[in-house]
Amino acid sequence: MHHFIYGIYPYIAISVMIIASIARYERDPFTWKSKSSQLLRKRQFIIGSVLFHLGVLVIFAGHFVGLLTPIWVFDALGISHGAKQLLAVVAGGAAGLMALAGGIILLNRRLNDPRIRANSSFADTAILALLMAQLVLGLGTIYVSLQHLDGHEMTTFMAWAQGILTFRADAADQIADASWIFKTHIFLGLTIFLLFPFTRLVHIISAPLRYLWRPGYQIVRTRKHKHPAE
Repeated sequence: MHHFIYGIYPYIAISVMIIASIARYERDPFTWKSKSSQLLRKRQFIIGSVLFHLGVLVIFAGHFVGLLTPIWVFDALGISHGAKQLLAVVAGGAAGLMALAGGIILLNRRLNDPRIRANSSFADTAILALLMAQLVLGLGTIYVSLQHLDGHEMTTFMAWAQGILTFRADAADQIADASWIFKTHIFLGLTIFLLFPFTRLVHIISAPLRYLWRPGYQIVRTRKHKHPAE
């Protein structure tokens, strides 16, 4: 079971995420949106959204760089494994708390505001709840990490992630002795990848970059329509 979850399941989750996302974009492009509830209780939405998105972006960037950068790069830069782990704990903890605070605000809106709840699907609420659970698990790993500041545990997860990326058959063995909270955190993260194409999370990969060079404001109406009585 360990080999399946951490050696095979990553490929299943990532494959479904990529293939199903492409299929959804091609077959149902009008469902490809964030389904924002900004117009309902706008002030609370802005506060929660900014905290949540900023925190998640920092966390994602930290995981991406921290797990997929070859260990020899950090060694060449003179960054010790312990220093890297401490940086991950401090920066990741701050970003995690920020994202969790924002996520709680957003989840509270969806659960307790009748108008927003009526305009939310089960998937909208469920994926946000899963993200909150993932953030709680991530923050929970900090306690375990503080017990091993030599950085060894960090390098094992780097070896696992890079082993998956390079299709190494023994990748799962790298984290066989890791704490249950790390393993649960990884499993839930992979499950979120699996569910990604079927939720509103797809809007993450469709940032409207064309707006950066659009020559002016969008024209919504080109002429004034006359009133029928005129």
